[in-house]
Amino acid sequence: MKRFAKFILYTILGWKIEGEFPKHPKKYIVIAAPHTSWVDFPIAILTRMTLGTMVHFVGKNSLFKWPFGYFFKALGGTPVDRSKNNNLVDAIIDIFNNKEEFRLGLSPEGTRKKVKNWKTGFYYIAKGASVPIVMATLDFENKKVKISEPYYTTDDKDADFRHFKAFYKNIKGKNPELS
Repeated sequence: MKRFAKFILYTILGWKIEGEFPKHPKKYIVIAAPHTSWVDFPIAILTRMTLGTMVHFVGKNSLFKWPFGYFFKALGGTPVDRSKNNNLVDAIIDIFNNKEEFRLGLSPEGTRKKVKNWKTGFYYIAKGASVPIVMATLDFENKKVKISEPYYTTDDKDADFRHFKAFYKNIKGKNPELS
């Protein structure tokens, strides 16, 4: 499957990957941005398959209904009900704390729409679970996925977010007006 995914991503679609998902630590959050289109998902899945690293994801619960529910769960997905105020951050921290190996991919924007500010849940999950954050770009202009080294958050949230934003500077999503 890895060779097939690599063939599709590299040869058919013309994408490249710079960097790789770390083997250690065995637990971390991957933030992938900019998230501007449904096309981001297959690029992310092909990247994950090409690199041979399982990165789980959460998605709105409507994605996990018939006929696609089994498919998304088989890819490592977990449905979430975004309409309820059920402390998702704490629930995900518990998942990290109860697993020896777990990587979770999240969109810091929390949507495909243009947003002024990123959601902060990924940051508080990382802090609460004491796991680093790995940044990944979805650069449609250059057809490149770039993956960072693990970044451990500090006690300076503003400085951490400046670090994240600098990594994504000038990266254009599939719909650049939403980046």
